[in-house]
Amino acid sequence: MLIVIPCLNEERVIAKVIQQILDDDGLADPLVLVADGGSTDASRQIVSDIAKRDHRVRLLANPDRLQSAGVNLAAGMLGGDRPWMVRVDAHADYPPNYVSTLIAEARMTGADSVVVSMDTRGESGFQRAVAAAQNSVLGTGGSAHRLVREGHWVDHGHHALFSLEAFRSVGGYDESFSHNEDAELDLRLTQQGGRIWLTDKARIGYFPRSTPKALWKQYFSYGRGRARTVLKHYTPLKIRQALPLAVAPAVAALALSPLFWAFAIPAMVWALAALSYGLLLGVKQRDATIALSGPAAMIMHLGWSAGFWAQLMSRKPDPRPPSRVAARAVA
Repeated sequence: MLIVIPCLNEERVIAKVIQQILDDDGLADPLVLVADGGSTDASRQIVSDIAKRDHRVRLLANPDRLQSAGVNLAAGMLGGDRPWMVRVDAHADYPPNYVSTLIAEARMTGADSVVVSMDTRGESGFQRAVAAAQNSVLGTGGSAHRLVREGHWVDHGHHALFSLEAFRSVGGYDESFSHNEDAELDLRLTQQGGRIWLTDKARIGYFPRSTPKALWKQYFSYGRGRARTVLKHYTPLKIRQALPLAVAPAVAALALSPLFWAFAIPAMVWALAALSYGLLLGVKQRDATIALSGPAAMIMHLGWSAGFWAQLMSRKPDPRPPSRVAARAVA
């Protein structure tokens, strides 16, 4: 079993995540590989110290820094004959026996990939508002891996376990993607006949961005990544993805509202809907902080929309680099 943890400046959480993954009664011969993208904090030293005490942990340098490149490098270099690979994100909290639960689900269903649902959690005031938005239809549009109630087949979800054979057969992640690499890979996997199972047996806790600036940058990158996937595969957007596309043009139209007031209507309707929904969430949970989920969702919507349109209008050539996963398989 290969377990890959992409890492960049995660000194606060990396030791805890490694411990959560290895505290698993069902694991047999696990290898936890921390693919570090050039951390400048104490992350590398922490992992090195753990590796000296525990032969199941290794530190791998990821010179290309991106998570997609780190996972590909690990799969290509150290996957070996292991049948399964699990991707673990450092910004998350994992339940007991997480990896062995995923393996059991893969064996039961025959899935090529097992994905998991997420519960977003916040600690600070703004982070809690973001979490409330992301856990609701307001922020996710009804995404399956956010609102799952029972296990079922999906076309995309939060990446957890892969059959290494299936991962290699599609060439691994496209390393030119800094965001949305998971959805892009799932598209290639399902086009090739692979099956993705969304399990209800394991949920992870995810910690969102804690400042408006960081949240904007994240969702702007998400939007760019989704646009790149659309341009690469010419696939249509789902309704929950297409609706936010109108946000950036609506906000841009505000510049024309002094000339004709009606140009302000689309942005006003969007803002009123988001703020009202956030207020409703706050009242329902009896928490004034949660009422700020409306503004948090507006940052998410506008960032995603702006990023999508920016990528769509640039259409810069962005060739895919050679896949180290494919190269390793051929070798």
